[in-house]
Amino acid sequence: MSDKRTGISSMQNKHSIERIKAELEEGIKLTKCKKCGCMKESLGALRNPLSSLQTNDSLDLLRNIEHWLKQMQPIEYACLGCEYCFPAVAMNIYNEAFSETAQSQSLSCAFEVREQDWPPVPGEYFAFCESRDCPVAVSTLASVELAEELAGIRPKELCIVGKTETENIGVDKIIKNTITNPTIHFLILAGRDPKGHYTGKTLLALRENGVDDNMRVIGSPGKRPFLRNVTLEEVESFRKQVQVVDLIGIEDIETIVQKIKEISKGSGITCSCEECHKKTEPVNILEMPVIRAEKPTKVDMDKAGYFVVVPQKEKGEILVEHYSYDNKLQRAIEGKDARTIYWTIIENGWVTQLSHAAYLGKELSKAELSIKYVFRYTQDGA
Repeated sequence: MSDKRTGISSMQNKHSIERIKAELEEGIKLTKCKKCGCMKESLGALRNPLSSLQTNDSLDLLRNIEHWLKQMQPIEYACLGCEYCFPAVAMNIYNEAFSETAQSQSLSCAFEVREQDWPPVPGEYFAFCESRDCPVAVSTLASVELAEELAGIRPKELCIVGKTETENIGVDKIIKNTITNPTIHFLILAGRDPKGHYTGKTLLALRENGVDDNMRVIGSPGKRPFLRNVTLEEVESFRKQVQVVDLIGIEDIETIVQKIKEISKGSGITCSCEECHKKTEPVNILEMPVIRAEKPTKVDMDKAGYFVVVPQKEKGEILVEHYSYDNKLQRAIEGKDARTIYWTIIENGWVTQLSHAAYLGKELSKAELSIKYVFRYTQDGA
């Protein structure tokens, strides 16, 4: 009997590994995935546990992973919050099939918290709080246009609306922006739940179960539901203050507006914006230091030389001339957009200082815009 069960388990594991491989194969074909920290972290996270399985299928997948890691390009973003995230789906399959070897990981990232202002955390949302009865916040998850549409209608009961595409930073921001406004008592989840991230289901799990000792949302199906920018006190304040309403998958405006009005009736919550700001915040939120940018006191010249940027409007291209400091032309680089030019320069080591690279990126962007919108380009000094 045990042999039969072992055989079934072996077939299930084989099927799971095949599914993981299929998801990663589809993702690695996409340029955006090759530049995404989400893909790189997932590939790296699978190395050790796959080695420990010691099956032909797991070792075959491991060889593919090594090959895919070599195809990765310089990382440009930690996570794009895609509606369908191939590495996130692959990791979910692995964690479900091989829970005994699953490893928990999270992105090392934080965000700015603005002081003496509401909402305290900046983001892509529409905040109102202009009436005396606005107890509802709405997250449209991956449905960006839905947030814009709701903001255009602006039901008087609506306090804030915006998208939430990730199950970690996105949830962190919701917690901070709701607990710092005592008038908010309802959070409606509507729109498409991002596959792999499952932000909506993570918020439902957070309200129901809270977090464990590692600040992982208990019961979340998301890939990395670790809350690194909030405290346990903030999480518990959110759970006590806010009732989460499940309309996940619904994008019909009339249905959502009707629900906003329905849950607001008889809530007994009245608070004008002025009153909200005067009230004591429920908890002291964890804040990141904000550093005020200042002009440099000293500018070091790049030993690799300097650049002259020339928009060529008639060709629709940008010419960049690279000179040494004795004014000898070393090379000329042409391209249709700023991005391809600065990456060519960086990859060839023709710029050696971060400040110079930042300056060059700014000037190339200006030159690209001058061609697109037909205005005169003037290169700034360093």
